[in-house]
Amino acid sequence: MSASTGDAALGERLAARTLELVDVPSESRHEAAVVARVGETLRAGGIAVCDLGDTCLYAGPPVRGGDGSARVLLAGHLDTVPAQGNLPGARADGLVRGLGASDMKGACAVMVELALAGAPAGCLFFGREELPFGDSALTPLLGRARDELAAELAVVMEPTDNELHAGCLGNLNATWTFRGRSGHSARPWLADNAIERAAAGIGALAAHPPYPHTIDGLEFVEVATVTKVSGGIALNVVPDEAVCSVNFRYAPGRSPEEAEARLRELCGGHGDLVIDGNAPSGAVAVTAPLAQALIAAGGLRVAPKQAWTPVAELGGAGIAAVNFGPGATAQAHRRDEHVEVAALVRAYRVLERFLREAAA
Repeated sequence: MSASTGDAALGERLAARTLELVDVPSESRHEAAVVARVGETLRAGGIAVCDLGDTCLYAGPPVRGGDGSARVLLAGHLDTVPAQGNLPGARADGLVRGLGASDMKGACAVMVELALAGAPAGCLFFGREELPFGDSALTPLLGRARDELAAELAVVMEPTDNELHAGCLGNLNATWTFRGRSGHSARPWLADNAIERAAAGIGALAAHPPYPHTIDGLEFVEVATVTKVSGGIALNVVPDEAVCSVNFRYAPGRSPEEAEARLRELCGGHGDLVIDGNAPSGAVAVTAPLAQALIAAGGLRVAPKQAWTPVAELGGAGIAAVNFGPGATAQAHRRDEHVEVAALVRAYRVLERFLREAAA
């Protein structure tokens, strides 16, 4: 069989598998059906599957390294954001369309097909990734099964356009409240407008430029952004309270505590800041030997992950982790979300080569 014929057959399998997974609804907290489907598919193919509970499945050889076990863990989430009229999925023009096709049912299809082909890697599927960090299924799993998942390298198959994305930004969310004194809008000098106080604070925060950090030659950009503003109770009342939501993305190397202190510094002198959630940044593991081997196996472009991903959770458990997946970053969470079949084939072939060489 020629390489082109082999890739065509592989593309057909991957496209069919992706569409199959897309068509099993799995919005966060409703992953049971897709978890069952993946487990049934792998068991029917003779693959050892362990139900780790709480939406988490592990398939393939153990990941201790040596004695027939695997050195690499492939990891992917099975949940999606809510549907936007994009179910069921469809195939056309070399694309698989539908909810989660890019983020990240296509990547999970690659994992399933690699496992069915006997690839020497552990495959970890989990849920609730699309929810806030405190709701993650992965962090509790790493707490109760750290030794069983202790691979030399974890490859988190988030959308990366088949590039290797190293590390990830931390993700801090806070509520920023401004208080004044209410009064009649016809006599605003007798009141203290909380929205005007908020405007001054927002303007001061916006005056801080994005702050670049370079780690292992990769530039991560820290940025604080006001994402929501609310205030006022009536058209003729000067408001005594205005509330903003602030999102701070911070670079690897800055601890969650340091990030909170930095955001307070950026907002200093304006309003009252309450931290609502703080997902830590992920270590830049690009220099790890197996990460270098993955880069070489695919001739991969390397870039910083200017977002948050589960590499932070794996890194926090002491497992070196990088991001690599077939999904397009620009397609994630879109109403017209899709993944290219050619990108699925490319990801499969790169991982196939990498895993074969890593096991040699």
